[in-house]
Amino acid sequence: MKMSKTLELLNLRKNSLMGPVPDKFSAACALRTLNLRQNKLDGKIPKSVSDCTSLEVLDLGENKIMDVFPCLLRKISTLRVLVLRENNLHGHIGCPNTTATWRVLQIVDLAFNNFRGKLPETFFKGWEAMMSEENQDESKEKNIRHKIYQYGQLYYEDSVTVTMKGQQMDLVKILTIFTSIDFSSNHFEGQVPEQLFEFKALYALNLSNNAFSGKIPQSIRYMKDVESLDLSNNSLEGNIPTELATLSFLSGPLL
Repeated sequence: MKMSKTLELLNLRKNSLMGPVPDKFSAACALRTLNLRQNKLDGKIPKSVSDCTSLEVLDLGENKIMDVFPCLLRKISTLRVLVLRENNLHGHIGCPNTTATWRVLQIVDLAFNNFRGKLPETFFKGWEAMMSEENQDESKEKNIRHKIYQYGQLYYEDSVTVTMKGQQMDLVKILTIFTSIDFSSNHFEGQVPEQLFEFKALYALNLSNNAFSGKIPQSIRYMKDVESLDLSNNSLEGNIPTELATLSFLSGPLL
């Protein structure tokens, strides 16, 4: 049975659903939010989800999905939130054969998986939402929400759970100004790409519990809005960059 072509929102979070996610997404898929977090789903990420080219929020966190990094999602240019944490995902995360970009991606959470290898700088190409410095007063009023047309002015507002400053918290409204990257508790290695520290609009970056080595790049000075930076439990060496002192919003880095 094919997924409805008119369905824009599917939230089955916090249930006890089992088995694989059906690979039945329509070629005319209209989904903008797919939230299957905190179930017991296994199998692979369905290939047909890439047909949902209007998808903004994809949360498959805290399941038992066993797969490689879903490069097929790179064709979804509307994606703002990607949560794959706490699954059995493995392998490298590079997508060498794609030119697609995530220009509006603002939250990505790959924590607690079995990803390994180096972080290719090309992986972060085109993440413009991490770079842009919007007017903060205006952005605080903007969040990801979907109008339910059948009910006039009734809106559905997306929510997501993020880890920041060592604590999990629920964002009931996903403000377009909020940006975070969580790659913690995997097996990533090599040097931390300088491009990560050039995301000047990033609020939270967590690379803890990996095998990163080398020095902390001086490009960290560009992260003017960062409030939470966790690089703990790696193999970083050298001096602590003096540029850390210029990060006025940082409440306390974990090194």
